[in-house]
Amino acid sequence: MRRALELAARGTGETNPNPLVGCVVARGGRIVGEGFHRRAGGPHAEVVALRAAGARARGASLYVTLEPCSHHGRTPPCAPLVLEAGIARVVTALRDPDPRVSGRGLRLLRRMGVAVTTGVCAAIAEAQNARFLTAARRGRPFVLLKAALTLDGRIATAAGESKWITSASQRRQARGLRRLHDAVLVGIGTVLADDPLLLPQPRTRRPFTRVVLDTHLRLPLASRLVASASPRTPVLVLTAAAPPARRRRALEARGVSVVEVAKAGDRVGPVAALEALFERGLSSVMIEGGSEVLGSFLDARLVDEVTLFRAPLLLGGRRSRPAFGGPDPLEIREALRLEPVPDVAAFPWPWRGPALFERWRPAR
Repeated sequence: MRRALELAARGTGETNPNPLVGCVVARGGRIVGEGFHRRAGGPHAEVVALRAAGARARGASLYVTLEPCSHHGRTPPCAPLVLEAGIARVVTALRDPDPRVSGRGLRLLRRMGVAVTTGVCAAIAEAQNARFLTAARRGRPFVLLKAALTLDGRIATAAGESKWITSASQRRQARGLRRLHDAVLVGIGTVLADDPLLLPQPRTRRPFTRVVLDTHLRLPLASRLVASASPRTPVLVLTAAAPPARRRRALEARGVSVVEVAKAGDRVGPVAALEALFERGLSSVMIEGGSEVLGSFLDARLVDEVTLFRAPLLLGGRRSRPAFGGPDPLEIREALRLEPVPDVAAFPWPWRGPALFERWRPAR
């Protein structure tokens, strides 16, 4: 199973919104076939491993990091293929929480006489597929809040200057983190201040969506986001109901998708934003700011992980901008309590070397 997890990690950044899955076929104590899911729409890990094993799969054991599927999606179901190959035993790390699968694949295998074992290396598999699993279980995208901040928790000066708080190496890792997600999201204030591209590095072959919360549809037509909008690098603007028609047509003529969502107070709300993303098949999103956007997701407790890139700087002052804006809590008990995300083997970082950031999650 550890070998299957290592193989699964090779699909990092390209299987989205599908999970990372690795598979090993073993017989007589030796591996006779292995494979992993390379990209969404491509062959599943079981298919690749069984093809490699060929006739040697008959009577063998199959180790797979996620329950074999039993439904038709973009590719045929895997559980019947496992049966056809003559596999005698199936070992899985996790049951698939997708309601289209959710135990059906394992029940089919058991009914047909295949020995089934589950839960092997489950903690590692959970960490590796946290984004997919969260979306399947909660019916909304996995939410990562990312901030680059000083030691006193500031992301910009009083004048809004923020380039560059963190190092070039930290910024490279931040762009690498985008590869783990289906989308990155910022507020219109960040776009107007920085004119970012918001692309992952290295680039993904699958589509990567840039999302802007833009209540009054102020996204400049001359911005780098608009200029780079394409099917591979789509730009999605979430705006308030009834945006200016002329402005909307101008953006859509340049390839930008504009979607009206409900407001929370005077701005696009985080709940409505996540609903819009999930409806479009996006299962994970990295929220990159600014302060008020990060604060709105924190206030709504729509947080699955927090990543902090800290710089050895102190800004001080009363008007320099905090990393997390939003309502001011009056009592300590209103704080979101966090715990470190444990380092787990086979977690698929898209770079070599140590992580230059901290990872936290809501305390369990």
